[in-house]
Amino acid sequence: MELLAVYEDQDEAEAAKKKVTGGCRLASDRDDNQVVYRLFGPLSWANFYALEMYELPKLKQLVDQKKAGERYDEEEHQRIITGLGILVNSYGLKIPEHWL
Repeated sequence: MELLAVYEDQDEAEAAKKKVTGGCRLASDRDDNQVVYRLFGPLSWANFYALEMYELPKLKQLVDQKKAGERYDEEEHQRIITGLGILVNSYGLKIPEHWL
């Protein structure tokens, strides 16, 4: 399990935990006078998508438009894919071919 996200609101953290597939846990830490909630779980595109991270819902929309032969924002698509390179380098995830 790896750190997926950090939340300042307990309800938001618990809602996010319900979206994650695979084993996960929520840990709370006190940072000065504030409590933060750390969500740990498997690193996967499905979990990042469920948590609406890294603009994956927007990427899905763009890929769906592209597959349907509709006009789509190619620059936005490429910008998101380029940004996902950080996850590829950091976590060893591979960008699925059908996203490209």
